[in-house]
Amino acid sequence: MPLLTLTTFLPLAGALFILMIRAQDEAAILNIRRVALITTIVTFLVSIGIWTGFDPKNPGFQLTETASWSGSFFAYRFLIIGIWGGQRRVYASYKFFLYTLAGSVLMMLAVMAMYWQSGTTDITELVNHPFPATMQWWLWFAFFASFAVKMPMWPVHTWLPDAHVEAPTAGSVLLAAIMLKMGGYGFLRFSLPMFPLASVDLAPFIFTLSVVAIVYTSLVALVQEDMKKLIAYSSIAHMGFVTMGIFTLNTQGLQGAVFQMFSHGLVSGALFLCVGVVYDRLHTREISAYGGLVNRMPVYATVFMVMTMANVGLPGTSGFIGEFLTLSAAFQVNTWVAAFAALGVILSAAYALWLFRRVVWGALTKTNLKAMLDLSPREIAIFAPLVVLVILFGVYPLPVLDATAASLDALLHSVHAAIDAAGQTASAVPLIR
Repeated sequence: MPLLTLTTFLPLAGALFILMIRAQDEAAILNIRRVALITTIVTFLVSIGIWTGFDPKNPGFQLTETASWSGSFFAYRFLIIGIWGGQRRVYASYKFFLYTLAGSVLMMLAVMAMYWQSGTTDITELVNHPFPATMQWWLWFAFFASFAVKMPMWPVHTWLPDAHVEAPTAGSVLLAAIMLKMGGYGFLRFSLPMFPLASVDLAPFIFTLSVVAIVYTSLVALVQEDMKKLIAYSSIAHMGFVTMGIFTLNTQGLQGAVFQMFSHGLVSGALFLCVGVVYDRLHTREISAYGGLVNRMPVYATVFMVMTMANVGLPGTSGFIGEFLTLSAAFQVNTWVAAFAALGVILSAAYALWLFRRVVWGALTKTNLKAMLDLSPREIAIFAPLVVLVILFGVYPLPVLDATAASLDALLHSVHAAIDAAGQTASAVPLIR
């Protein structure tokens, strides 16, 4: 079965079906919600089929199909922000579109150059094609332009806070949990195996941008008064650990980067859901509008606390595993990079705990907060699996690490083989077995 195609087009099919519901009465609204829920559940079940059908011992391409239209997801997110977003939704959606377009155009030009040089656009053949070292540099930067925007990396990160603030809760969750990971996937799937020489040469460049992103955006998060903006800047900082880990070019770094992406999808998505819960009740995201919610919403406070601790990287949560592995890998390559990146861990504790204290702790003095209701059964059903997974993979991360071990090991060996064939030294990027 074309499982990848199904996961791509099932949401679109659901959206088209919803568009055919023309009525505006309560029955029609209920039907729209049912269609959306059923479509989401079916898509999730198909994704489980992808996971169970994946062979972790096979480092090659799996579940391959002859065509892919995953780029349509960008259109979905553009519409989610532009139609259902906040007051500045048009500005945020077009900024998101233009940033993505600019990077994608450069990547498309690079793909055309690769076709002229190799005579194919088949990824499995391009991975093994020996592009000249000088050409690798140009191709690497063209692909980097697209992936850096998706992550997003500093300094092309400014679209993300605007997009998150203006997007509805569902849009923010999609951005945080799915789209930001596409840049990391691109580096692993394309940049490293296709342009290994350029990847090694430009690793210090990535380290610099990663450290700046981790420290700078953490400092920016410290001064935010909007909950969504704070979490958005936090996302940029945490994705900095991903790019840093990838370009250490050792096993710990790559596994840490993949795990960090997985964990970030859970934690960041849950944090945006936490913001959505209180926004639905009070219709404001200003941190100063809250305080003492634990007195009225103890279950909510517990969920928020778990996700805050995971965002900080507390041992026993999934957030710890990825950060620890990437920092350990960076320390083996460059101690200064590791030291400055570790500063980001301290700063993340500062802004995350500051947010939690101001929203949850303290006396319940504001009158409009005294009528706030705790999580409903539906909201608990949404948060429960996220809390379980964050703690489960924080204590037992092996399922994720084992699933990627063979593929990442094969990737590292191909990169180092290309380096050895070119006569370059690999001392700066040790292969950790």
